[in-house]
Amino acid sequence: MCGSELHALPEGVQRVSRFLQDAGHPHAPQMLDGAARTSQEAADQLGIAVGQVAKSVIFKRKEDGAHVLVVAAGDRRVDEKKLAALVGKVGRADADYVKERTGFSIGGVSPVAHVQPPVVVIDDSLARFDVLWAAAGHPHAVFPLSMAALQQLTGAPVVDVVQAPAGEGA
Repeated sequence: MCGSELHALPEGVQRVSRFLQDAGHPHAPQMLDGAARTSQEAADQLGIAVGQVAKSVIFKRKEDGAHVLVVAAGDRRVDEKKLAALVGKVGRADADYVKERTGFSIGGVSPVAHVQPPVVVIDDSLARFDVLWAAAGHPHAVFPLSMAALQQLTGAPVVDVVQAPAGEGA
């Protein structure tokens, strides 16, 4: 990639692309034909399991207003009690807050290249997969990575922060 092709990409994708390139990540963002605002939409377009989608969920920490990024498997729900035990009480973040803190719109929030540094945790259930796919700054953009690369790029701990799937013990 020489850089000139970045200019045709949306600003958020350009920011993610530069971040990945600067970090030496071997895969650039890919633009999909359709939107991948949900984990299921992304999985359908990529032909992968929903759990391989490393979705970025943003919360607002109540004590200081910091944004908390949970990178979770697409087939799991974040357990807010588990998250609060790790980072302090959190609440839901609205679309304006997400855009202001991350620079991305909901449905395209990348785990990297936020305009303000987040508090980050990674869902340990993502380790089930060799290849993960994450949003790349736009609802039509994604990039592949491994669990090790996700940890390296975010500097985040890998923790149990999701609800047990139906049929498994709590």
